[in-house]
Amino acid sequence: MINNTVLKDLHNALSGDVLFDNLHKTLYATDASVYRKIPLAVAFPKNEKDIKILIDFATKNNITLIPRTAGTSLAGQCVGEGIVVDVSKHFTKIISFDEKAKTITLQPGVVRDSLNVYLKPFGLFFGPNTSTSNRCMIGGMVGNNSSGSTSIKYGVTRDKVLSIDAILSDGSTATFNEISSAEFIKKTKENTQEGKIYKAIFDELSALENQQEIKNEFPKPEIHRRCTGYAVDEFLKSDLFGGNEATINVAKFLTGSEGTLAFSTSITLQLDAIAPKESIMVCSHFTSINESLKATLISMNHNLYNCELMDKTILDCTKDNRKLAENRFFLQGDPEAVLMLEVSANTIEQAEIYADNLIADFKKNNFGYHHPKVYGKDIAKVHYLRKAGLGALANIVGDKKAVACIEDTAVALEDLPNYIEEFTKIMDKYQQNAVYYAHAGAGELHLRPILNLKKSEDVVLFRKITTETAELVKKYKGSFSGEHGDGIVRAEFIPLMIGDNNYQLLRRIKKAFDPNNVFNQGKITDAFAMDESLRYEIDREEPVIKTLQDFSKDEGILKLAEKCNGSGDCRKPVEAGGTLCPSYRATKNEKDTTRARANTLREVLTNNTAINKFDSKELKQVLDLCLSCKACATECPSNVDIASMKAEFLYQYQETNGYSFRSKMFANNVKYNKLGSKFPAITNFFTNTTIAKKVLGVAVERSVPKLANQTLESWLKKYQPKSAKKAVYLFNDEFTNYYDAEIGKDAVILLEKLGYEVKTVAHNESGRSHISKGFLREAKAICNNNVAIFKDLISDDIPLVGIEPSAILSFRDEYLRLADDKTSAEKIAKNAFTFEEFLAKEIEKENIDKSLFTSEKKTLKIHGHCHQKALSGTFSSFKMLSLPENYSVTVLNTGCCGMAGSFGYEKEHYKVSMQVGEDTLFPKVRNCSEDTEIAAAGTSCRHQIFDGTKRIAKHPITLLKEALL
Repeated sequence: MINNTVLKDLHNALSGDVLFDNLHKTLYATDASVYRKIPLAVAFPKNEKDIKILIDFATKNNITLIPRTAGTSLAGQCVGEGIVVDVSKHFTKIISFDEKAKTITLQPGVVRDSLNVYLKPFGLFFGPNTSTSNRCMIGGMVGNNSSGSTSIKYGVTRDKVLSIDAILSDGSTATFNEISSAEFIKKTKENTQEGKIYKAIFDELSALENQQEIKNEFPKPEIHRRCTGYAVDEFLKSDLFGGNEATINVAKFLTGSEGTLAFSTSITLQLDAIAPKESIMVCSHFTSINESLKATLISMNHNLYNCELMDKTILDCTKDNRKLAENRFFLQGDPEAVLMLEVSANTIEQAEIYADNLIADFKKNNFGYHHPKVYGKDIAKVHYLRKAGLGALANIVGDKKAVACIEDTAVALEDLPNYIEEFTKIMDKYQQNAVYYAHAGAGELHLRPILNLKKSEDVVLFRKITTETAELVKKYKGSFSGEHGDGIVRAEFIPLMIGDNNYQLLRRIKKAFDPNNVFNQGKITDAFAMDESLRYEIDREEPVIKTLQDFSKDEGILKLAEKCNGSGDCRKPVEAGGTLCPSYRATKNEKDTTRARANTLREVLTNNTAINKFDSKELKQVLDLCLSCKACATECPSNVDIASMKAEFLYQYQETNGYSFRSKMFANNVKYNKLGSKFPAITNFFTNTTIAKKVLGVAVERSVPKLANQTLESWLKKYQPKSAKKAVYLFNDEFTNYYDAEIGKDAVILLEKLGYEVKTVAHNESGRSHISKGFLREAKAICNNNVAIFKDLISDDIPLVGIEPSAILSFRDEYLRLADDKTSAEKIAKNAFTFEEFLAKEIEKENIDKSLFTSEKKTLKIHGHCHQKALSGTFSSFKMLSLPENYSVTVLNTGCCGMAGSFGYEKEHYKVSMQVGEDTLFPKVRNCSEDTEIAAAGTSCRHQIFDGTKRIAKHPITLLKEALL
């Protein structure tokens, strides 16, 4: 029996870790598929010796090892009841690189896009490009034989794999690479596990009846994207088995085997030269899917680098996503389908000719009603829109989701229109409005039915639709698994797709590689049932979860957590840009991803039997390093807003377990600052002593922000405002009032100089500190008071303008979930702006006189506050600071600063906080010359920049005020 003692011994035997606590087993029970299997444990090997120990342990204990990198599998390859072996943390090295030969050898945990960042200076790249390319890893791509949007030009992963170093089921090692037929024969005579594998392949594929059966039953050879079963058809190219090639490479066979045959430890890839530098994307609009597919046949005569499709369902999913909405700039009307057709050339003039020829061909054949051309950086925006389609589908509110089961079918290009026409009839029969998108040019569309897999009737449909689609694919001799693999969802259909004789051949080859079924059992051969082990219990009674915040927009907090489909956008590395997810970037632990938090919330809120369902140590542990940056609310395609759910958790958990002294101090800082501001010098001296920091639980390394000598509120009482035709209400937030009063004064002076009357009214603090520490009752009272105060004051003509982003943006975010008077809260939200937003809007209206500002030259670099980036955007800061004609302004791609309110001050979070800062912000600030000014709107950001770099950052308000003549 494998108990915790045995697993602890295994952990002690490894250089890496074996974790078997409930939290980690929960986190690794799912991937991006619809399946859920609780593993025995999760292993994080550090080296090949660790993997050999794991293989030996699995063999002796008759369990399986499930290899995993980023866990973005849509078919369930990464779930199982054995030990999940996560190589994403330690197997991340580039081993060697040969620029001349255009080859690279690396470990399986290297991220695809990170690899291409490394290769870019050499003019090379790895071609296969999945929608998850900014976080998926090469090991996973090899396991699935991934392809993506570039396959029509650069092929699939199998085309690029030259060699694989692997550990076999007996713990021995082997290198699979291209060898001559004679060498292959020689290997069959070796009395080793490797030799037995070669002999089994030779014996099986030498049989003429097996060769003929493969030719008869496997997908058409012109279908390049095929992952159905094992790629035994690859062997038929060899002269040993009736082909005309004098070499053979078992590494090509391992590609697409989903980790069921051997454990890969290093992979050698063939690279390509980067595409010509000039590209144009033609985004052709169509009135029907069928029309777009017929147009695809014509488009493929035009030497395209991309030919991708988005349907109306996908496009509609992007309308309400703040991040994705800005990428819809090219759309005209309401198309049923859009083809994204990219041409490239060495000159823009030649690219224009290619694009115009393509458009002319469409018009000649009466295909499409609008053919905009997209250039430069805008092309990436269109690609991002398409790539985000997977996650955006999970944004459908409610339990019905676009289910990945038949989304991977590939047929010959000439068969695609007829195939889709017949497929649509199947969907119509089941009253399904399916989703169509992705790789039209490769004969593969991601087709998804909309189902509620919590209901038994839809689970029945799940099987029926999958079965009928498989039969239709077989009719066209297509591949049921085009690029996402078989996993659990499609492996059951392999006998139908390739015939039972070929399926038995696959079983025998699996036995030769893995006689003890150590590697990823239940995938490809002897498959798990496709309609069992689903993520949700079927026909369950939905848990009733009462929350203080209003989550009705998402039909409750549980369904908000369930929107996470596991696509893993939160695992993208620093070089991918953006902010999501700062804690994962700092630790590289799955536990610290948005996905992990959503998974744990889903599990605990569903299964916790405690009176208070939020009373969970696992939830406390997984949410501990969440910085509440809100990047997940926008950068996650599913908008899984963990920050809001964390605030609710903290409230509910603390209601049962009590509120700590430190939390009370941080949450109620306004009350204590009001007292301390009476004697600011004494307060500032005391709070920066080591004793005070230790009492408060603050990291002794931290500098504690100092109270201003005079509060802004006190200054405003004495200040005589100037009347003007245009007016704004200034929100005097608690951070500006007590700490940054000088910035508040600058704001008033600047606004008046620009011709605005600055109105103020006695109001409450924003409640930001209460929200972040889970004091939601207090936050709700503050919210209701502020809504009551401002509801009759704020309008389109007189907006509410704020200085600290996290404070003013509370009106646009948390207040909508906290306020009792929803109508008034929504009215205020529409007219509550950051200072930068307000000025940017006024600049657009040409209400700002640029002659009021200096003509001297200055270089400014902007770091955006996380809430500003998530809820507002940093372009307004750029626009505002560009008012002086000779100011050179750049918005830095700096992610999260790491301070996150009180988070970075807390002693147990200090190291993570500083690591987050080191990931992007600190190095970029240090690289700025001394005469470059650093702009940062967030008070926490400015303190973090100082603590991490000793550079003083200024609020954009101060910088612009200093620019006044």
